[in-house]
Amino acid sequence: MTILMNRPQDAFGPLLKSWRNRRHVSQLDLAMDAGLSQRHISFLETGRSKPSRYAVRQICEALEMPAAEHDVMLVSAGFAPQSTDASWNADVRAAVDASIDHVLISHEPYPAVSIDRIWNLQKANQSAQKFFAVVGGTGQPNLLRDLLSPGVLRNNIRNWSEVTRALFRMLDLEVARRPHDKDGKDLLEELKSFPDVADAIDERPKDHPAPVLSIEFLIEGAELKLFSLIATIGMSMDATLDDLRIETLLPADEQTRAWFKRYE
Repeated sequence: MTILMNRPQDAFGPLLKSWRNRRHVSQLDLAMDAGLSQRHISFLETGRSKPSRYAVRQICEALEMPAAEHDVMLVSAGFAPQSTDASWNADVRAAVDASIDHVLISHEPYPAVSIDRIWNLQKANQSAQKFFAVVGGTGQPNLLRDLLSPGVLRNNIRNWSEVTRALFRMLDLEVARRPHDKDGKDLLEELKSFPDVADAIDERPKDHPAPVLSIEFLIEGAELKLFSLIATIGMSMDATLDDLRIETLLPADEQTRAWFKRYE
């Protein structure tokens, strides 16, 4: 993960004001939510006061900032990022890792994967490995590159344009949450340069969008429809843990359910 952390210590004020404006809250509203005085918020924004680590935490929580952006704010205020505190990380990460394994295994015979915020593959259950091999996945670590780049996998997705619009929007929203995330911005630009992606993004839907996006595959003469559920780790204050996602693919019809049951 590449987060722009080389911020001078006097950058906290402008960053605070920028985030407050992004959230459309006044100094008074932020002060009340953070348990600080409006005068203190004003002095922090103008640089007349330096924030304590406690004040940074209260402000970041009040503004509902992602953990990685919390680290950026700490560094801009002259503190070490919270993600470098390893006093509890080993135990928590071991528990998270075991929980992810449990979810992936329990989801058999349907595909399930663990990914980061920009869809870099971390883990996959056996069904996901088999399924992506059958549909033409190349095995590259970033699933969005695999789905959007020309190739067998893309050709096997019947509603590729619709899927591309939805996935690109999801990534765009993720990047918007983290204005200092260089990796996410670079990936957005890269994906947009792929053939037909820009046209798919700009294309107007022909029908009213369904409440759940299904990915329609044509495999070995069988028409399969899958939709996904994406879970995150709630209230994570660690940038690495905040990055984790679990995507579980589920059959959208009986034909698809029966196809996967054959491979149990």
